[in-house]
Amino acid sequence: MKIRLLGTGAADGIPAFHGDCRICRHAREHKGKNIRSRSSAVVDDCLKLDLPPETLMQMHQSGTNARDWSAVLFTHMDEDHFAVDQLQYALFPFTDMDHVGFSIFANAMVTDAIWERYPDWPLDVAVTRSFCPFNHLEYVVTPVRAMHGRPGEDAHNFVIERGGKTFLYATDTGIWPEETWFALRDFKLDAMVIECTNGFVPNDYTGHLDLKECVKSVDRLRKQGTVGDNTRIVTTHHSHHGNATHEELEEALKPHGIEPGYDGILIDIS
Repeated sequence: MKIRLLGTGAADGIPAFHGDCRICRHAREHKGKNIRSRSSAVVDDCLKLDLPPETLMQMHQSGTNARDWSAVLFTHMDEDHFAVDQLQYALFPFTDMDHVGFSIFANAMVTDAIWERYPDWPLDVAVTRSFCPFNHLEYVVTPVRAMHGRPGEDAHNFVIERGGKTFLYATDTGIWPEETWFALRDFKLDAMVIECTNGFVPNDYTGHLDLKECVKSVDRLRKQGTVGDNTRIVTTHHSHHGNATHEELEEALKPHGIEPGYDGILIDIS
């Protein structure tokens, strides 16, 4: 299984649209791994995880081809993950296709928004529910509940299994509810991607992790056996408000066996 992180920024990216903080200025000057578009990923070039507004740019930069996608999985309906208008470009008159060439899997709030926007379009849409696994081609996908999203929304992180390999995509997690910790005991992860949105700057919002909370979450996964010595752990969804450059994240996370992700990083667990 090969996972490519196409974007690793939070909702406002780095540098932010109108940002002039230390992190934004550093990113503009040094570029490279400090430039972060909004978070998304693709598994084996065929399972697309979230559609941020800059999906097209990410495809151009990574060489990803949407015609290779067999499915798009949405974690939740925040606009930096669910840019619903992007779906129209998969159909006529923008292409020669009379149907969308990939299935869509998402929670009920997201699917309702899709059908409201495209009530008569030929879409293959399935509602996903936390802790209810589903099959797609050779993959088994288990949504687990994130402490995130809008009131009443069943926001997801995804455990994805194929060919004896197991991967967890955990962006916008917050501190998981106990039911999620319990469910994750059933998995032994070969790799995981976990948010580290708030970096060095904790705040009162419970829907995201700062660096200490990220490390604490990984340590708990280790203690319960979900994460082992050979599990590759990479971060995503970094905000400039976290006051951490990529290099500073590397230094802070290395003692904990965690890598800061960056746009375009490839995680190969084949």
